[in-house]
Amino acid sequence: MGSRYGSLKQIDAVGPSGEAIIDYSIYDAIRAGFEKVTFIIRRSIENEFREVFGDKLKGRIETDFVFQELDMVPEGISYSPDRVKPWGTAHAIWVAKSFIRQPFVAINADDFYGAGSYQAMADYLSAHNGSENEKYCMMGYQIQHTLSDFGSVSRGICDSADNDFLKSVVERTEIVRDGEKIHFLDENGEKVELKGDDLVSMNIWGFTPAVFEHIESAFSEFIEINASNKKAELYIPAVVNDLVSRNTASVEILPALDQWFGVTYKEDKPLAVEYIKRLIEKGVYPDNLWG
Repeated sequence: MGSRYGSLKQIDAVGPSGEAIIDYSIYDAIRAGFEKVTFIIRRSIENEFREVFGDKLKGRIETDFVFQELDMVPEGISYSPDRVKPWGTAHAIWVAKSFIRQPFVAINADDFYGAGSYQAMADYLSAHNGSENEKYCMMGYQIQHTLSDFGSVSRGICDSADNDFLKSVVERTEIVRDGEKIHFLDENGEKVELKGDDLVSMNIWGFTPAVFEHIESAFSEFIEINASNKKAELYIPAVVNDLVSRNTASVEILPALDQWFGVTYKEDKPLAVEYIKRLIEKGVYPDNLWG
């Protein structure tokens, strides 16, 4: 449930035949050669997702439904019984470890990345094949193209080596456009200005199964530190940042080839609908993806 969006935005229709953003992501992934999609959801919304995706994807791509629940933690780990908030994006990926045996791409269900992004990811993972290698990748976007006109957003701010490999990535919240400037609020509530061409992660990552062990280790440490914190979350950029800083893994930044858009706020939806309409008019997508 998107607290800022006000409904289950992952399956909210933006296409002319009722398609959600995730429909276009799956369609693009299939065209790029991906053979399996794993939905990571709460058990309480299983029926809605199966109703939307169960039948129309049969025969097109293998499908799994994986549940992310609070009690799914490494053995021997305890946490506050008052906790109700999910553990975050790193935990979401970790709970799928038993279902994913090959190199994979992790995405946000409510973000549109474009066909070129999935093809670039597929090409990279194919070229660096091997389930245990630790050569990862991400799509890099200029922050000026990833903001909402209707409120603040969270982004992974990246530092790179000649724009090719990630040196660091830090999750920042409360990022807004202020006139012609862009800024976020730091830990002390102070404004920190960003440049429009600063690179950010939009949570489209290329991993191998080797990442699951790293996430589990980071998550165990995270819970020990935040056992009594009922709101703390472990974001995947934090895990990636640690791996890169320790030279445990490399992350190549692939330049974004398509316009990103998302639906953080309800007011973002008309823009998404219009953008999909333009792509259909250009022949990028059919009027009915699955018809």
